[in-house]
Amino acid sequence: MSNVSYYTAEGLKKLRDELRQLKDIERPKASQAIADARDKGDLSENAEYDAAKEAQGMLEMKIAKLEEVLAGARLIDESQLDTSKALVLSKVKIKNQTNGMEMTYTLVADGEADLASGKISVNSPIGKGLLGKSVGEVAEIKVPNGVMKFDILEISRA
Repeated sequence: MSNVSYYTAEGLKKLRDELRQLKDIERPKASQAIADARDKGDLSENAEYDAAKEAQGMLEMKIAKLEEVLAGARLIDESQLDTSKALVLSKVKIKNQTNGMEMTYTLVADGEADLASGKISVNSPIGKGLLGKSVGEVAEIKVPNGVMKFDILEISRA
């Protein structure tokens, strides 16, 4: 079962580049490490061989996960975004009702989330709370110490 995730062209390219790096460069390195360790003798007492096999298994798991993400990845046509509601790739300006702080976040897929640059995942608590909201609405977001309320001030394209 594949989960659909929406990505920008930049985010999708980053995923594909990472997968290419793992398959074309890391996978041959892992195979070579196993071959080198195998050449060192008795496999039953060869910790280097065991470590190389385990590293290869982890690499293959990462490759499979990335392939699964890419299989469900969809490119977002940013020109078709509806700015009447907060959706994936919406830039949302919010105001915390408690302290009056204003923040602007861009809602993105999990793989593109980067809080330092103001990109939050649509699956994060704040992201989920903002999805589908319109300007003027209040987003009530459950956090560990209660409920935070944010006024939706502005929605634009990312």
